[in-house]
Amino acid sequence: MKRVILITALMFTSALTLISCREPAEKETVIREVEVERTQPVEVKVEEREGVFERSAKKVDEKINREIDEKIDEIDDN
Repeated sequence: MKRVILITALMFTSALTLISCREPAEKETVIREVEVERTQPVEVKVEEREGVFERSAKKVDEKINREIDEKIDEIDDN
């Protein structure tokens, strides 16, 4: 039984060493350039350029600025 396990382990490790040392096949990448003619220029809104984080950060900044302004007004009144 020990011989069977030993032979199996030896075959498994030798198979792994032979397979793992092979170089991967090189794939050929084809790049094609395409020219597109547009009759009207495409306009991108500023909001679309901004991500979700930027838009949410602006909203949070506005809320915080309002709260700060209110606190400053309260201090000025005293």
